[in-house]
Amino acid sequence: MADDNKKIVLTYEGLKKLEDELENLKVVRRKEVAAKIKEARGQGDLSENAEYDAAKEEQAEIEARIITIEKMLRNAEVIDEEEISTGKVNIGNKVKLYDKEFDEEVEYTIVGSAEADPSMGKISNESPLGMALLGHSVGDIIDVEAPDGILKFKLLDIQ
Repeated sequence: MADDNKKIVLTYEGLKKLEDELENLKVVRRKEVAAKIKEARGQGDLSENAEYDAAKEEQAEIEARIITIEKMLRNAEVIDEEEISTGKVNIGNKVKLYDKEFDEEVEYTIVGSAEADPSMGKISNESPLGMALLGHSVGDIIDVEAPDGILKFKLLDIQ
């Protein structure tokens, strides 16, 4: 992360997911990799021991991810989903859109960049579509600049 103090916007679900991952890394994964390192050490010469090198690399990745998650949690700003307005699109809202180009309805949940997962219908408030939707009301036509040109959506519903 370039800016250690950048606010990370999360829903409660996203916060819980990060906390669970951190717990798993600290409690389960650290022990697993320590056991791998111990087993590899028992095989003798460490200079040519691929299992030892792989386990040490895995350990470094786990520790780096722990540091990243801890920074994210320190800077987390949790959206109270009970207080989310449905008058205008904001982070935490689920929106239903009509995609004019593909003549279909699509649904997305607007989340902070740390939670974004387009395959699960969660788009970042910092993505082109997410930014374009923020502040709009039901019935609005939204133009989104994309590499292929301008995409047009009609905002059908905000939850």
